[in-house]
Amino acid sequence: MRLTTKGRFAVTAMIDLGMRQHKGPVTLAGISQRQTISLSYLEQLFAKLRRHGLVESTRGPGGGYRLGKPAADISVADIIFAVDEPLDATQCSGRANCDNDSRCMTHDLWASLNRHMVDFLDSVTLANLVAQQSTAVRPVAAPATTSRFSGSRPPVDESTTVG
Repeated sequence: MRLTTKGRFAVTAMIDLGMRQHKGPVTLAGISQRQTISLSYLEQLFAKLRRHGLVESTRGPGGGYRLGKPAADISVADIIFAVDEPLDATQCSGRANCDNDSRCMTHDLWASLNRHMVDFLDSVTLANLVAQQSTAVRPVAAPATTSRFSGSRPPVDESTTVG
């Protein structure tokens, strides 16, 4: 069980859209460049997101996408399920036929994990993620220092070295 690229890219693209839509429709080409996601892949994802009412499109010059409803009303689970991303830790896809058409010993454990994952992803909204990005502190690269010492060993104080 893991979240695939499809789900990750859909969430990333929706955060990008949520951060920029206040300036007008956001183009997929812009999202593609900023997030380094293939434009054709984004087109496929946004077709699914549009069918689920999570985004709306505007055609023509100045066109692009905007959210189909307020960011606070869109959960991460909504986004993932819209792009047909299965979230299932069971081997049997929840059918309880994992062990020769019988329920395996760990079925209830994995089914419970599924419920917890969905509950968690349902509790996180796009608005939460956009706000998180707006307040995120971007790491700044440490300035290069010049030193006559290279490698990972600290310099040796030669006055205390036993020779």
